[in-house]
Amino acid sequence: MKKVALLMGSDSDLKRLEACIDHLRKFEIPFEARVMSAHRTPKKVVDFVEGGERNGIGVFLCAAGGAAHLAGVVAAHTDLPVIGIPMDNPPLGGMDALLATVQMPGGIPVASVAVGGGGPANAALFAARILALSDETLAQKLAAFREEQAAKVGQKDERLQEKLGG
Repeated sequence: MKKVALLMGSDSDLKRLEACIDHLRKFEIPFEARVMSAHRTPKKVVDFVEGGERNGIGVFLCAAGGAAHLAGVVAAHTDLPVIGIPMDNPPLGGMDALLATVQMPGGIPVASVAVGGGGPANAALFAARILALSDETLAQKLAAFREEQAAKVGQKDERLQEKLGG
């Protein structure tokens, strides 16, 4: 199976990326997590990304706040899928990162997930879906996960109905 490269612009993003890492581990997706900055270490980013395919990477996840150029720089140097994770940093709560992530010019595609809590988890799940296109075992794990999610919602509804006497 190809691996996922999880790049973050700062190590301060790590705590908010735990759900992403947890999902990658849950689905047994090999990954490499690195701190790289589009602005402070641009050559390091380009060298890493240009060697990505050769090093077994199948998807790049790029978490960045503020100007959030990391995903765009990565996408400019690879044909592999790139998913941007806009981080909800002060002072604008992630709106700046979201806008930077979704405003890629035509020809440089970057997918984007939500700002805040659900974004990191969904980035891992989106990467899993991409990798599952060529990995039947992973596809089965994703299907089981969706069934688990549906069962949990059903259980919550049952508890609500009991509580309301319905």
